[in-house]
Amino acid sequence: MDTNVTDSAGTPIGPADRAGDEGAIDAVSESAAPSTSGAAGTDKAMAAVGTLAAGTLTAGESAEAAGTGGTSRTATATAPAATATTAAHATAADTTESAEPAAATTLAEPPNRTRHWVRWAAFGTSLVVLAAAGAAWWSYRELDSNITTDTTAAAELETFEQERPTPIALDAQNILILGSDTRAGEGNRKYGRDDGGSQRSDTTILLHIAADRQSATAMSIPRDLMAEIPNCRRADGTRSTAQFAQFNGAFTIGGAACTIRTVEKMTGVRIDHHMILDFSGFKSMVDAIGGVEVCLKEPIDDADAHLKLDSGRQKLDGEEALGYVRARKSIGDGSDTERMERQQQFLGSLVKKVQSNGVLLNPAKLYPLLEAATKSLTTDPGLDSLKDLYDLAQSVRSIPTEKVQFLTVPRQPHTANRNRDELVQPAASRLFGQLREDTPITVLPQDAETESGLPDANASGSPSPATTFTGTNAAVGMCK
Repeated sequence: MDTNVTDSAGTPIGPADRAGDEGAIDAVSESAAPSTSGAAGTDKAMAAVGTLAAGTLTAGESAEAAGTGGTSRTATATAPAATATTAAHATAADTTESAEPAAATTLAEPPNRTRHWVRWAAFGTSLVVLAAAGAAWWSYRELDSNITTDTTAAAELETFEQERPTPIALDAQNILILGSDTRAGEGNRKYGRDDGGSQRSDTTILLHIAADRQSATAMSIPRDLMAEIPNCRRADGTRSTAQFAQFNGAFTIGGAACTIRTVEKMTGVRIDHHMILDFSGFKSMVDAIGGVEVCLKEPIDDADAHLKLDSGRQKLDGEEALGYVRARKSIGDGSDTERMERQQQFLGSLVKKVQSNGVLLNPAKLYPLLEAATKSLTTDPGLDSLKDLYDLAQSVRSIPTEKVQFLTVPRQPHTANRNRDELVQPAASRLFGQLREDTPITVLPQDAETESGLPDANASGSPSPATTFTGTNAAVGMCK
């Protein structure tokens, strides 16, 4: 049986009353909603961290939003129903001679509980959204503040802007990745003596991301390669003299800026950004994705690298992975050449693991990886924010693993010193030209047969997109 809906005085609820109630609900919701006029970057925080670092929060907010939407629809549907019922009873009262005010008073409900429930639901939901927004903003600021900006390198590069190469493929990205062996910082001291805070870069990789974002090529530069190092600003403010010396000496002399200028002078490739990652950062990143699988032909026992592994298939945690990519004298022929090949294979396995697990598409998995990376990452001002790193990750996440290629610059033992390397020409110049012009590069395993019509990298002749180079790709990994 329909019940006549009235207010506390028994008066039917009219449109004006409902409008007032809806206005009150809106006012409560607006007063509790987070402000969008706060610190600059809030929108970026919600866009980046809401997607990146707050996967669970995002799911929670979606559930809350769904619940709020259902409440609104219920309230909206209830109001017309009450109006229709009131009108029906009013019509019946007009056509009937008997009037029962006492009965009407008895049947009247107390103040509408639905309206109170909607108000509290709106208020509670607003508080939840506000708390989620605050947590997301805090997470964004926390990760963002972890990154160290290399302003010294930026100032040095600006001083020598006139002598730097002019970029050719404007939409392509060339990023120099430097692995620092500094013993400073938490967890790094056990890997050796800290020579007054000095650091070297035994791992240098020039990462070229194609303009169409359909391929990426990581070119390793040997630490023992002899190179022309320009005059550079030292840490104490003095300047070095230009010299022909071992490549990794550039980082010891003048840090990232000196290394960048050396690479640009050698290759003619304009470096757009740089990253410096230390020991602890590398370990944490491997641990954040649950380790990386490798397959070893022989057992490893290297005291210097703090590494002891059995042969065969196994998963390395961060500590073991660091020892593996650092190990040199106890594996193979003890050369830096073989170490670079192991590093490339490991990085290929790491990329494969990240893509196969959907890390870049899963905020809950991506957040720990970014947290690990940002704590030990130093970058130029163009990559020193979480949004910058996220945009970079998003731009390369769709690259097929077989198109993520690794190779070493063509080199051979130096004629004057067999313990040093020199470039192999014209293969090296051909490779540098393809990187500058964003021309597709073909990388094949060393034992792979060259396809018909594709000349070898060491063959003479003019530069050609069909030139192949020895290397590997992320699809291969270490375990076939």
